[in-house]
Amino acid sequence: MRDHRKLEVFQLADSLAMRIYAVTRKFPPDERFTLTSQLRRSAISIGANIVEGAARETKPDYLRFLGIAYGSARELEYEISIAIRLGYVTATSARDLELSISRTCRALHGLITALRR
Repeated sequence: MRDHRKLEVFQLADSLAMRIYAVTRKFPPDERFTLTSQLRRSAISIGANIVEGAARETKPDYLRFLGIAYGSARELEYEISIAIRLGYVTATSARDLELSISRTCRALHGLITALRR
């Protein structure tokens, strides 16, 4: 069994989820059950799927969950773009989040590519 806590990609995903929670606390109350909830679910899904994949015994299972995590990261990227266009995220926060999502996606892609070899 792999220790997900030692993976840089998990640490990036965990940090990203914490940032998403901090940013969405400032969203309008009427977004609580829509965009706020969706952003949080996508962000948590990244780390959760890394953890679940790391707990699997076979490489194909691990890769499947890493692929799901990657999909959630890309979904989060789109949802953040919506929040930016709606004016819910400041320019500074937007740059920070976009950079964090990009780093997480690159790390996930790198791990997936390395495991497929």
